[in-house]
Amino acid sequence: MKLIIINGPNLNLLGKRETAIYGNETFKDYFSKLQFKYTEIELEYFQSNIEGELIDKIQAVGFDYDGIILNAAAYTHTSVAIGDVVKAIETPVIEVHISNTFAREEFRHHSYVSTGAKGVILGFGLQSYDLAIQSFL
Repeated sequence: MKLIIINGPNLNLLGKRETAIYGNETFKDYFSKLQFKYTEIELEYFQSNIEGELIDKIQAVGFDYDGIILNAAAYTHTSVAIGDVVKAIETPVIEVHISNTFAREEFRHHSYVSTGAKGVILGFGLQSYDLAIQSFL
């Protein structure tokens, strides 16, 4: 099985930014734990702060991979283009958020990604990614 985690803007700052919301662990460290736990899965990771790069990556893997775990971060709530690319590909997408977006600002309650996603997991911290992997197994 071939899965990819795609993270959007500012998630490269995990472990440093707003630790009360996102925790103290870097995504690099957490991703290493996922790779160790799921040795039977070919697990990749991509992060960008640039909307077009996220779209390009989703297009590049969207017909060949078994699953995409997408945390589009703030683009979730603003990017029609990312929502459109999720609908345009064949690979199933699980939308993931570390925080419970419904417990935050009102603008975070809407997602352009959800309508094309197979499912949504949010509010379980970094464990949200683990739950998304399990949904593909």
